[in-house]
Amino acid sequence: MQPITTLTGFFERSGADILLFHMGRRVTACPRDTLAALESLEAPWPEPWQAQARLGIVFQLGNMPEPAIWFLALPLDEQGYLSPGQRDAFLQRLLETLGRNAQNLGSGKGEEIEHLMQDNPLAFTPSTHFQAMLNAQATQQLVLAASQHLELVEAYFSQQMTIDWQALGLQGIADFTVRMDASQVQQLIDALPDMPAELLHALAYCLEHLILSEGLVSALIERGEQSSQTGDIESLCACIRAVGSTSSVLAAQWYSGLLEDTAASGPDTLAAIAGRGWIHLEDGQRLPLFLERLAEDPRTDFGAVIRDLALIPRLRLPVIMFLKEAPNGSTLQQRLAALAPHAASAQD
Repeated sequence: MQPITTLTGFFERSGADILLFHMGRRVTACPRDTLAALESLEAPWPEPWQAQARLGIVFQLGNMPEPAIWFLALPLDEQGYLSPGQRDAFLQRLLETLGRNAQNLGSGKGEEIEHLMQDNPLAFTPSTHFQAMLNAQATQQLVLAASQHLELVEAYFSQQMTIDWQALGLQGIADFTVRMDASQVQQLIDALPDMPAELLHALAYCLEHLILSEGLVSALIERGEQSSQTGDIESLCACIRAVGSTSSVLAAQWYSGLLEDTAASGPDTLAAIAGRGWIHLEDGQRLPLFLERLAEDPRTDFGAVIRDLALIPRLRLPVIMFLKEAPNGSTLQQRLAALAPHAASAQD
């Protein structure tokens, strides 16, 4: 029997039922092949965050009463490929804990496994809304009941009864967004213009992980513009993030308009676009305009954003190309030069 040398191999050998989720830039399903390609060094990680491949692993095996969840952050090199050292050390400790038998994962060693995760340099704790979205998506995929908080959220948006929005739980909102049907999407659209800002923010935290309908994208853009006019930058950025995962012409055009308006493209706006709407930067006009705005505002963390975007495989070459082609004396060239010695490595 071949030794277990990868997490992919470990779970295959264990026979566990497993679901993988991206937990870095957003919470979305992660095909097993994506992890396998990373571990075999065949491909970079498609959605890196802070130079890590952040994973949520939901699995169930043997006599486990309910699925367990591991959150692992695998270190990546400067090109987005796995740096395997810490993964190898974790796998070694895992196999030692299980007595070299991956199938013992479902046996009575739960306390040892729990301790292993608590004392694990790869383990991390996602933000509250990331955890809520993972739970919502996992229970839906496993055909399990949603949380007890969903019913109250459904009643609130359907206006079946008068409910204080502050009584709505984040998990219920996450469950609602993942499971909503066409009529419930329309309920959100109708509610958005007058939605309290705090509820809008919680809702956007969930919507930013999902592919939305054009009608909902349009309503979020309208609410974002409304917030911009009243100076509510936090709500504007929430709407920018909410539409970021949707490959929508409306969202792309909105991003272009924001970037063309120097008054609207402040550091918070730019961070929202880079953090959740990076798919809309795969554009020959939008990306250089984004980089230009990023360079022009001294309040931005120019180097950190550049390095972050350059780790995304589909953006790496375009980012490097536009940096290399920055005109001499331009603000972009000056900000890049100020990153020395990082500037040289960023263009390699």
